[in-house]
Amino acid sequence: MSIDAQANLRTIRDVLRYAVTRMSEAGVFFGHGQVDAVDEALFLVLRSLQLPLERADLFLDAFLTHAEINSLIQAVDQRARKRMPAAYILREAWLQGYRFYVDERAIIPRSFLAELLKDGLAPWVQQPEAVADVLDMCTGSGCLAIMAADAFASAHVDAVDISPDALAVAKRNITDYQLAKRVTAVQSDLYGDLPNKRYDIILCNPPYVTDESMAALPREYQQEPKVALAGGADGMAIVRRLVRGARSYLKRGGLLFVEVGGGRAAAEQALKDVPLTWLTTSDGDDTVFMAKQEELP
Repeated sequence: MSIDAQANLRTIRDVLRYAVTRMSEAGVFFGHGQVDAVDEALFLVLRSLQLPLERADLFLDAFLTHAEINSLIQAVDQRARKRMPAAYILREAWLQGYRFYVDERAIIPRSFLAELLKDGLAPWVQQPEAVADVLDMCTGSGCLAIMAADAFASAHVDAVDISPDALAVAKRNITDYQLAKRVTAVQSDLYGDLPNKRYDIILCNPPYVTDESMAALPREYQQEPKVALAGGADGMAIVRRLVRGARSYLKRGGLLFVEVGGGRAAAEQALKDVPLTWLTTSDGDDTVFMAKQEELP
């Protein structure tokens, strides 16, 4: 950016206009919480300045310091030219009103299971106060484990991931939410190194991107850990293992909740012998399924 052009950026409104133009010209991909260049610019600029998104109108015409302008230009450049996700630039992501720390060691928090957790998994979990043990498999940043601890106030949550890097991020979030006594981060390849216990609920937002789709991912997604995305030829490699092993780790009457993106057809093909109940989210009826302990193989 030229010195003359930079000098014309004086207010937050100026930088927002600049950011929208740069991102639109670069053809950036939006899939980490924002729907278009305007939403992305608001998130990137306001949160860089530690300002609340919901009160943006109060600050649009505020003048910026030279240091703030330079910092914001660098952030916009990272987003537009390098295609770095805004969450990684800011080191934060928001999910259902929760703020989480995130960096390149973990997948950016996004899950339709979070919508269901906000309602305590009702009506399938009828007595949330009776839930004592929850397993969040493939926890990544720990976002669902933390939300589960809030939804089920009497529960202990095991947050499991194969990646020690992701677990380091999860531990930071667990500490930030002061949940170290109720949420335990566990490194394990699915059930391989889990304690000998059973759970009332197992949650999982596993890797489910097919090999074909992995090859065509936008640059933004390519900067996330591949281990958190790649689900094999049909996207169901991890899901099969998860479901086949779940019965032995669920209590009688326990429930398994699994997110598979738009992979309903692939899941039903891979799990023909398992009665799957498909739940409604804002993404429709093809994203999250539930299975009961007694009906699992």
